[in-house]
Amino acid sequence: MEVFEIIKQRHSVRAYSNRAIEIEKVNILQDEVKKCNRESGLNIQLILNDKNAFDTMLAHYGKFSNAVNYFAVVGKKTKDLQINSGYYGERLVLKAQELGLNTCWVALSFSKKKNEIQIDKEEKLVCVIALGYGINQGKSHKIKTFEQVTKNITNPPEWFINGVQSALLAPTSLNQQKFYFELQGDKVKLIRKWGPYTKIDLGIVKYHFEVVAGKENFCWI
Repeated sequence: MEVFEIIKQRHSVRAYSNRAIEIEKVNILQDEVKKCNRESGLNIQLILNDKNAFDTMLAHYGKFSNAVNYFAVVGKKTKDLQINSGYYGERLVLKAQELGLNTCWVALSFSKKKNEIQIDKEEKLVCVIALGYGINQGKSHKIKTFEQVTKNITNPPEWFINGVQSALLAPTSLNQQKFYFELQGDKVKLIRKWGPYTKIDLGIVKYHFEVVAGKENFCWI
């Protein structure tokens, strides 16, 4: 399946069935986690059957149910930690979607004390990504237009248009979409506006743009 089709199909899901993730899919996800960690220096972990992490008031308020599997996005406390967390976390989200699984980015609705995540002294837990077979496939939400997230751009190339359309489908905290793009020849600048978790959002958006626009067509400013 084309990556843009996977992106279009993926929506946030908070309610999961009791169906276990097959070992074959677990192995594929573990391999992808290892690749992401090697490339990024992060310490992302795939946690399965943890019944405590989402057993919180915030999780119940946020309508999470049967969320027992998740990616824990952990890394050393560097200036690029949040952006890298968004970038590589979304790579795993789309791999899970490709395998027929559902996901949801989570910043607050889980327990930071009652969980099975391994965190070294110099590391930080940035967020988690719930994972499993959803009760449903989620639903789309209103998104901004191309014109609302681009600045001073005329006659953009097709790869840029496709990249921005992919970026507009990226999940962002509170659906805020606080970013915009600038284009200078084959150079792209991605700028974030202020808002909660916008550094993580920036990494997610960057991955969406890059994977559809094609790295061979441009370079980041």
